[in-house]
Amino acid sequence: MALIRLYMTMSLDGYVAGPHDNADAPLGVNGFRLFNWLDRRNDAGPSGQVYGEALATRALISGRRTYELANRWQGDHHDGVPIFVLTHDVPDDPPPGSVRYVTDVHDCAAQARTAAGDGDVMVHGAGAAQALLRAGELDELELHVVPVLLGQGRRLFDNLPAQHIDLDLIRRLTTPDTEEPAKQVAHLRYRVRKPATAT
Repeated sequence: MALIRLYMTMSLDGYVAGPHDNADAPLGVNGFRLFNWLDRRNDAGPSGQVYGEALATRALISGRRTYELANRWQGDHHDGVPIFVLTHDVPDDPPPGSVRYVTDVHDCAAQARTAAGDGDVMVHGAGAAQALLRAGELDELELHVVPVLLGQGRRLFDNLPAQHIDLDLIRRLTTPDTEEPAKQVAHLRYRVRKPATAT
């Protein structure tokens, strides 16, 4: 079964966008500094590796806000993979490209897993990540942690319920110490521990 994996870049204090993010500034004030590591996406090092893995995913789940702020990726995030937009309200206009709107988180996860086949599913957006975590549908988190404190903005895990979610660190890749500070990043992959089922 396909794994559903969140791919998110975040500051050390947990922000995925700076303050005042909107259609004209999708990552908010100073939010683009979180993505300086992408300058190394074509390198053979850790950043190139994780970028290549992300583009090898065979389906995408996105939150509606992320999808809209990204200008709907013009209907194609990468390689024409199916895009499932998790939303409370389905827009009246037909979706572009391979986009499908889904209102139920479990249905969204099931459709994305089926579409990915023997590949994996990429997740984008704090809202989608939180919904999938609450529903027990998120399998892994690939967090690209940038050594910067934004102080304000949109946090990745702000709206989770008051319960413990245990994670196991299954991989840690870091850029070399010689990398310029603006491009340093730690790529951390966690597996979400599923709660034990009663027998």
